Amino acid sequence: MAAIALNGVRKAYGEVEVIRSIDLAIESGEFLVLVGPSGCGKSTLLRMVAGLEDISGGAIEIAGQRVDERTPAERDIAMVFQDYALYPHMSVRENMSFGLKMRGAGEAEIGRRVAAAAAVLKIGDFLERRPAQLSGGQRQRVAMGRAIVREPAAFLFDEPLSNLDAALRVEMRLEIAKLHHRMRATTIYVTHDQVEAMTLADRIVVMNRGHVEQIGRPLDLYHRPATLFVARFIGSPTMNTIPTTRSRADDGSWVLKLPLREVRLPDSSTDRAPTEQSVTLGLRTEDLVLCPENEAVLLGDVVVMERLGAQSYAYVELPDGKTLTVECPRGTDLQVGQRAWLTFHPERIHLFDGEGRRIGA
Repeated sequence: MAAIALNGVRKAYGEVEVIRSIDLAIESGEFLVLVGPSGCGKSTLLRMVAGLEDISGGAIEIAGQRVDERTPAERDIAMVFQDYALYPHMSVRENMSFGLKMRGAGEAEIGRRVAAAAAVLKIGDFLERRPAQLSGGQRQRVAMGRAIVREPAAFLFDEPLSNLDAALRVEMRLEIAKLHHRMRATTIYVTHDQVEAMTLADRIVVMNRGHVEQIGRPLDLYHRPATLFVARFIGSPTMNTIPTTRSRADDGSWVLKLPLREVRLPDSSTDRAPTEQSVTLGLRTEDLVLCPENEAVLLGDVVVMERLGAQSYAYVELPDGKTLTVECPRGTDLQVGQRAWLTFHPERIHLFDGEGRRIGA
């Protein structure tokens, strides 16, 4: 497998810049996920690596060789699309072997590679069927098999599970994870689903409006989001955010102003911010907890209870109309319409400044 490097890569359509000078290094054997909302540029970036889109600036390297002026066929990559892109008039076997035949591989070699890929993906019983005779999950396995038999330097996945139902998405996500652990293939995977990203990635690249917001391991992004955008995008349910103010106490520590009382924050004497500052307080659902009235910093009314079996979430509406999501203890008897008193541990909070950048280490 091969490392991939993007150096100052840009893409513009006329005056509109959709990819803004991205630098990215993907290690050999790494599973890198590009994630972000629709229109953020993640699929465009993948297509530039594949050679399906020309770059407007910068350079792309695969295995140490610059490839941005090479055709897709010359880049030694295999791509799996969300719509499968199978030939409807060909059998599964013919679909999987077509690319090898076009490259002049021998029949014995083609047979060996197809059989090996079919065994890994558990599609050996479907080799003589046509795509119309297969389920969505089976078709996606065939599309993956067609990529595997090529034994490329890297695999590119463009939202491959978006056309599947919820149960099949989970099943195929597990299959892709197992396949990567078996093959250790260099992989770039595009999705808008942050659960897929958290499940599959060695590292995640969070994109927003054509630029990179943050790169990191899944749990690093979850626990230490660099921006308010990343904090809201990574995690399900999404992070609770509350606009508020922090100010300096006489002893130099920070005090956070909340509706029921002030909260003293952990020591941050090296913070050179003004003595009073508008901030956004971020709280994960598991870090916002139900408590007795005399310990509360927030209060509200339960407007929805979401019971998912092992987990239950309360949606609590504050007096100002803002709704917070709280992960409830197992067996909670909280009901819609009840008053909820809430608190949190100050060391578990996230703070962001007026421009959405993380405050603190």
